[in-house]
Amino acid sequence: MTNLSPLVYWSQTKQTLLLKVDLKDAKGAIADFSPVSVNFSANGHGARGVNAYKFELHFYALIDDENAAFVVSDNKIELQIRKLEPEWWPRLVATPQKPHWLKIDFDRWRTEDDGEVEEKPRDVRQDYEKEYADLQKHELGYIKEKTKKVYMIFYNLAMFVGYLYIMVVMGVLYYRDGVDSIAKTYANVGNAFKFIQLLQYLEVMHPMFGYTKGSPMVPFFQVSGRNFILFLMIDIEPRMYAKPVVFYVFIIWSLVELVRYPYYLAQLLGREVGLLTWLRYTIWIPLYPMGILCEGIIVLRNIPYIEETKRFTVEMPNSWNITFDMVLFLKIYIMLLILPGSYLVMSHMAKLRSKKLGKGRAKRRQHLHAD
Repeated sequence: MTNLSPLVYWSQTKQTLLLKVDLKDAKGAIADFSPVSVNFSANGHGARGVNAYKFELHFYALIDDENAAFVVSDNKIELQIRKLEPEWWPRLVATPQKPHWLKIDFDRWRTEDDGEVEEKPRDVRQDYEKEYADLQKHELGYIKEKTKKVYMIFYNLAMFVGYLYIMVVMGVLYYRDGVDSIAKTYANVGNAFKFIQLLQYLEVMHPMFGYTKGSPMVPFFQVSGRNFILFLMIDIEPRMYAKPVVFYVFIIWSLVELVRYPYYLAQLLGREVGLLTWLRYTIWIPLYPMGILCEGIIVLRNIPYIEETKRFTVEMPNSWNITFDMVLFLKIYIMLLILPGSYLVMSHMAKLRSKKLGKGRAKRRQHLHAD
């Protein structure tokens, strides 16, 4: 059955795009945005009567997909999109040929000084991505993937295997020895956990080299927070090895990553797995508070050991003429971890969850006038 596409009218400013989809009484509207495209589907009354309509557009340049939205009203659907870089586009789509159902919204049309917009040189392989992939597959028997994508697939796969190994070892030992295995958790998987946690610092460099979006500071603080607990609060104090809280924090950290890395793999491979997406943006709700609680207990258990050994404490007099009280630092750390730290982390995840899982929920707006 041939897919039906609705009439779509587009206009732009230097910063934004507005796409008006000509569908009346639309139901079940979904707009799935990526940095380079949008996939849209809905049921409604369009050019071919009441039908299911869908379309896909590959944009001329990058958009801010995280803040893209759409609004459904009685006689149209508006897709509101911000350009990643403020500039005038000579056209909406990547290819010079536009779909027959894509029209200019002349009522809102604007260009730079209402003149011609100069088109930048483009890579034809980008403009005809699907056709180029088909040609590669026909000539070579396979599709050449970008080096960055191949690296990210192997990285995420390796990290998933690492955390899966840790969980399997802990599970097998617990099945065999019962609660007696809890005290031996660090002896059995501690070295593997240290290796994989150090490897996570690669995620700080990924955004620096353009392999992922976002700021390197976010993964830096996340990875460093875990490594502070792992290396300075557990590894350096042998009396912590047998504590049950170490077993629980390893379980919590591993469960988070056993969902996160497969989700990233699915995104890299262009697969949308509904259950995996839901788990990625939901499993943190019980696990993050439990993880913060366990990390706080580990720090609290270390305070008497630090007071006894004076580890990391710098007292006067010394050649640097400075003093540092590690016990005081840990008390401040716990307060920051429990109050502002937990709030910032969980509010950030709540916003991401709302954006990702609420994408298909269009805000309804009352129809005020006929188009």
